[in-house]
Amino acid sequence: MSDILQRFLFENLAIRGDLVQLDATWKALQEKHTYPDPVLHLLGEVMTASVLLSATLKHESRLTMQIQGNGPVPFMVVECTHDRNVRGMAHYAGDIQPGSLPELVGDGRLAITLEPANSAERYQSIVELTGNNLAEAIDDYLSRSEQLDTRIWLAVSNQRTAGLLIQKLPANRTSAEQEGWNRVEHLSATITDKELLALTAPQIIHRLYHEEDIRVFESEPICFRCPCSKDRVANMLRQLGLNEVRAILDEEEHIDVTCEFCNQQYYFDAVDAEHLFATEVTYRTPDTRH
Repeated sequence: MSDILQRFLFENLAIRGDLVQLDATWKALQEKHTYPDPVLHLLGEVMTASVLLSATLKHESRLTMQIQGNGPVPFMVVECTHDRNVRGMAHYAGDIQPGSLPELVGDGRLAITLEPANSAERYQSIVELTGNNLAEAIDDYLSRSEQLDTRIWLAVSNQRTAGLLIQKLPANRTSAEQEGWNRVEHLSATITDKELLALTAPQIIHRLYHEEDIRVFESEPICFRCPCSKDRVANMLRQLGLNEVRAILDEEEHIDVTCEFCNQQYYFDAVDAEHLFATEVTYRTPDTRH
């Protein structure tokens, strides 16, 4: 089974694990955009990591992972919802050559935002990008923001992206717990990119942890889905106001809006624009005296 999030738990240790594999979801993103290989590779890592970090999302909420910097890839963002709908995009400039994370992004920041749907509050953590690759940057981010030992491994090819995460859960810091973490971390670190991309989730779990007592949960499907719609674009235009929309139409004759995530285009001409504001126009009937 492809396009899944597979969660698992070490029964006798305070350690959880997550596996992600994206096939159709990854290909769907590639169909929406044409990126140079280095940009595409980094975007695949960000997408996979976002799903891994969304594993604990519950109820209606969304996790957004954003990278900003002053390098040739100055901006990248991926959104993942609690029901595992994913979308992502990147900005880049010039002829992009393969390189490390600092070489691609420059002096950058990693921002992770949690947005519960039923609350106006947003929870955001922003840290400087560290390390030579995204996995190292996220390891550092999680150790600083959540103060929990975490390791992550990411692999990307043109056909599939995959990732593995292990995290120590809050527990008494006994020598036995630390020994267990050291053992699981050592076992996990033996995974290769080829195995992450070629083996199924059950095969990977067995390959790494067959001597451990593991509880495997039901896998969750993942898909590429963009919530953009003509109604959403219409609401955006309404927020601009009738006069502003008319001014744009006087110069452009029509309004074209393209979603940066999925490249879907939305078209509005003068007639469409007038209809947008028709419900806001009210007419007052003169008072009639008898």
